[in-house]
Amino acid sequence: MAEHQEQLNAVFGALADPTRRHMLEALRSGEQTVSQLAEPFDMSLAGASKHLQVLEKAGLITRRKQGRTYFCAANERALQSARVWLETWAKLWHQRLDTLESLLQQEQELKHDD
Repeated sequence: MAEHQEQLNAVFGALADPTRRHMLEALRSGEQTVSQLAEPFDMSLAGASKHLQVLEKAGLITRRKQGRTYFCAANERALQSARVWLETWAKLWHQRLDTLESLLQQEQELKHDD
């Protein structure tokens, strides 16, 4: 259980930064080099690499080296634990909102009966 919590913390921590979210989004279209991922930002390759290390540590990307070039790819399976966690909360809130809607409808019906 603690390992699962640590994984969730790492995923949400990595996704908390807009630069990392943008980099991950860019990888949806396929594998890219560190240079390609750094290009839209005013940052060095070392800065981009630090962001990519956070994504890699969270399991959100994989990196491979070919010659002197590092290639990154998204690991969508790592998002599954976060998705499941969020869906659990979404179900809870949907149930609560359905209950509230039902109560409001009952109240409206009582007002119309008076």
